[in-house]
Amino acid sequence: MFEISNERFEELATEALASLPPELASQIENLAIMVEDEAPGRSLFGLYEGIPLTRRGPMSYNAVLPDRITLYQKTICSRCNSEDEVKAQIQKTVIHEVAHHFGISDPRLEELGWA
Repeated sequence: MFEISNERFEELATEALASLPPELASQIENLAIMVEDEAPGRSLFGLYEGIPLTRRGPMSYNAVLPDRITLYQKTICSRCNSEDEVKAQIQKTVIHEVAHHFGISDPRLEELGWA
């Protein structure tokens, strides 16, 4: 397990989001990234909660809270041995969860190598 400060973890998460291609990043709508220690009762690196862009419409999506991506710091760090590994896992997790924001399913992410 590699230990990292909450501040550094959040910096790496911000960097991961900022590293998305501009044409993709510009399409992200109403999305917040949060960091928590662990998912209750589950072993997850991250979790997307919300309404994917592909399911939103003017009549079905208004006055809602932002979609949420939660990154689980302890779970990620427990599987890493260096800051570089933490950074790589955060990057992969952010891409995976942002893909859900765009409506991409887990089976399709597996095909693409991002599951």
